[in-house]
Amino acid sequence: MSDTAKSRVRYALVTGAARRIGACIAETLQQRGCDVILHYHNSSAAVEALAEKLNGVRANSASIVQANLGVDSEIQHLTAHLRERTATLDLLVNNASRFFPTEVGTTTGQQWGDLMDSNLRGPYFLTQALLPELTRAAGSVVNLLDIHATRPMHGHAVYCMAKAGLQMMTLALAKDLGPGVRVNGVAPGAILWPEHEACSEAQQEVRQKILSKTVLGRAGEPRDIAMAVAYLGLDAGYVTGQVLAVDGGRNLNV
Repeated sequence: MSDTAKSRVRYALVTGAARRIGACIAETLQQRGCDVILHYHNSSAAVEALAEKLNGVRANSASIVQANLGVDSEIQHLTAHLRERTATLDLLVNNASRFFPTEVGTTTGQQWGDLMDSNLRGPYFLTQALLPELTRAAGSVVNLLDIHATRPMHGHAVYCMAKAGLQMMTLALAKDLGPGVRVNGVAPGAILWPEHEACSEAQQEVRQKILSKTVLGRAGEPRDIAMAVAYLGLDAGYVTGQVLAVDGGRNLNV
């Protein structure tokens, strides 16, 4: 990052910032000195609480914007909100994602659309829309991938396909947008279990089996992902087109 960039306010946009890993990423970037734009789709109460918390730490350092990233006009709305606040964008974190199983043979068009829009189409068109701001800042993009972008998960074909597309987007845009804009990805392993998933005895056994395949023998934490995003987005000035697996070494045993 140039001395000029270091001397001005740095701006970061985090999609899906209301809760879980997205909220941790936003908080970490604010701690690193960024003003953050917090995107959300449905979790209005959670994102408002997060913005209040961050603004209590540093006044006017967080703003919120609602958008369905599967709708072009709402991407334009998000872009307009950012442009009211800043002409430059140092970091775009494409974190927003939908995750649910799809069974081959009964997959619906709506399921396909939901997973592709949130995990692939939205990140591409949002990055495209914000390219002028990213270019002015000599900024970067960090996409949240998944270790299952390259190793399929049973019963989740469409989700895995969408994340595989996002991984190729990461590599392709790194090539197309360099040298002005860097593009990298973070691929989490077992960090947080899916919400609303019943934790039966059988499910606990599945989770333990997953953890047993990690070299470190445990689940990670949202902070592990947030720190990786901050490194790639803010510090790694000579890194582009890379995917960093933050999975406790699970990729060695999958």
